[in-house]
Amino acid sequence: MQWRQVSDPALFLGLDGDAPRFSAFQQEVGGGPAAFAMLANLGSADAPLFAAALSLARWHSRHRFCANCGNESEAVRGGWSRRCADCSAEHYPRVDPVVIMLAEHAGRLLLGRQHHYPPNRYSALAGFVEVGETIEDAVARELKEEAGIDVADVTYLASQPWPFPSSLMVGCTSRALGDELTIDFSELEDARWFTRDDVEAALGGRKDAPFLPPPPHAIARTLLEHWLAA
Repeated sequence: MQWRQVSDPALFLGLDGDAPRFSAFQQEVGGGPAAFAMLANLGSADAPLFAAALSLARWHSRHRFCANCGNESEAVRGGWSRRCADCSAEHYPRVDPVVIMLAEHAGRLLLGRQHHYPPNRYSALAGFVEVGETIEDAVARELKEEAGIDVADVTYLASQPWPFPSSLMVGCTSRALGDELTIDFSELEDARWFTRDDVEAALGGRKDAPFLPPPPHAIARTLLEHWLAA
């Protein structure tokens, strides 16, 4: 990633050696497929910076007004909070935890696809952590709601900042207690069990692969690679 001059260096991202690095502030922040494609081209060191810059810019564009009194607030602390000049309330960016998980049963892996996925892409199931839940509870609830299965032995594996819009993806594995699926088609277009050979073929890019795997920069890919190597 190459740095360049910005006309409005409002968001402080940190130090690169002794050099401070900033991101421009924009009232309207784009995203979607274009931002997703940019993330795919960044390395492991640059992707978190991109996630921070995009998440901060989106937060500022959506939280211009004080939630306490309704007056317009201003960015302070290098863009890491907003302060209301009228009531002095200070507001901070939120990070929303999202569980993304694999469920294994008898050597097979449960994967699903959402309606907006590219053709034949399957990935790990995911969902937001709700108020009062543990990570383990959220994994079990999401798998039950979306696929109708019960799980045990939920284990944390890895995490990834995900700026769509401002999430922390918490990657987990679990053991399914059965393999009969009841799919919530309002959440998923499809879900099915895949064998180790299926996953190996997909990650290897073989022409006979039964599904298209998640892209390399997604934590879902990391989960699949970890499961295959275990």
